[in-house]
Amino acid sequence: MSSVNRPLSPHLQIYKPQLTSVLSITHRGTGVFLSIGALFLACWLLAVAGGPGTYAFVQGYIQAWYGQVLLYAWLFSLYFHLCNGIRHLCWDLGLGLDLKTTYISGYTVIISSTLLTLITVC
Repeated sequence: MSSVNRPLSPHLQIYKPQLTSVLSITHRGTGVFLSIGALFLACWLLAVAGGPGTYAFVQGYIQAWYGQVLLYAWLFSLYFHLCNGIRHLCWDLGLGLDLKTTYISGYTVIISSTLLTLITVC
């Protein structure tokens, strides 16, 4: 076997990210982020059970600007993961597998998860 000096596929310097690959990676990332958020939810519930002092301590972090940013990010992650999960369920049923419908459903996931986040926040 001759050794050919060529890059492994896909070569990241020439690979152009597509909507489907970006949404797939984002779906995995939001799943991890939601898992971390579940730990923080458990901490918040323990603070509620711990009494007024513990609750006030945790609420101080949640009401700070960084706590609000994390809450909004978790909320967006929840809606994105939900909408993209519904999209994947449709694919499992054999619906929307052609390229045009795949891109339409991808943009629909982005728009709907953003709108749902904004509706919940406002």
